[in-house]
Amino acid sequence: MRSKTRLIPSALQIAVGCALAAAVDPSAAESQAPVQTERATIPVSADNELSSATMVAVDKGLAWLAQNQSPDGSYGMLSHYGSHVGITGLAGLAFLADGNTPGRGRYAHQVDRILDFVLSQSSESGLLAAETSHGPMYGHGFATLFLAEIDGMSPRPEVREALRRATRLIANTQNEEGGWRYQPVRADADISVTVCEMMALRAARNVGVYVDKNVIDHAVEYVKASQNPDGGFRYMLNSGGSAFARSAGAVASLQYAGLYNADEVIRGLEYIGRFVPPQEQVVGHYFYGHYYAAQAMFLAGDKYWQRWWPQTRAELLEKQEPEGFWRGQAGDEYGTAMALVILQIPNRLLPIFQK
Repeated sequence: MRSKTRLIPSALQIAVGCALAAAVDPSAAESQAPVQTERATIPVSADNELSSATMVAVDKGLAWLAQNQSPDGSYGMLSHYGSHVGITGLAGLAFLADGNTPGRGRYAHQVDRILDFVLSQSSESGLLAAETSHGPMYGHGFATLFLAEIDGMSPRPEVREALRRATRLIANTQNEEGGWRYQPVRADADISVTVCEMMALRAARNVGVYVDKNVIDHAVEYVKASQNPDGGFRYMLNSGGSAFARSAGAVASLQYAGLYNADEVIRGLEYIGRFVPPQEQVVGHYFYGHYYAAQAMFLAGDKYWQRWWPQTRAELLEKQEPEGFWRGQAGDEYGTAMALVILQIPNRLLPIFQK
């Protein structure tokens, strides 16, 4: 096993993640009922969170991600999106979770280039977007989250300024319901974009960027109001049945807002707990859902984590391609970065994973 260098967090960071575009929007999927599928799984131990097999998989995945970084530091060129701040930010989080920071670690160079790219996409309005054809608020939220995580680790003053502008844009585009949608305007809202922006705001607030508490409280109200009687969450306030991926995101967002024991969280955990792997043939938006579900179960404590983690880890190891990547719905860079963040939760190097 290789040794780890503990990452010194700048502040308590909150949740990682959001869907990357309307085409990959898990909230738009139909309601899902869990169905157990017939498939083999890799033997695992709940007591050994970070197995040697996991370490090998992570090493291969990080190496593949490093080798496939575009010259401008971005990720997304292997998908139909092209260079994308959201996918790039997620890749950055995958490297940070391994202990790499600007100027420090075996993938420090990749982290620096990711930061270069994200900063290059910062506009006067605060919007972070390399392209705007696929719902830019997804990518914006993810990129804002990355900037909040890396703030304080880089000596570059433009990091904090870009983070401030990005945070202000999110706060200023919250709609009357308390949520957000694809475009940076006060129009309608859906649960997936709302979760994304809510987490980015909390991350920024935790590193000292001003966010009006009322903005976050209003977003929490929106998420709560989106819950169905079965414990799952719907796409929009007036439509949509429950589904695994969006429900996992909603539960994680409430936990990171400090509502660990709220009734909505307990019922939500019970709902997503019905989807413990293996269920790949019936769970839509696989990486998005497991990305949030792993966080939710980790934060919920050992009772939930020990039931969820071994099966999730085994399934992810089984899904890895021999070259080291994972195939994702938004491209292989997306799938690989998502898988790496999930598999590195036991490292507890990102502030998000430090309870």
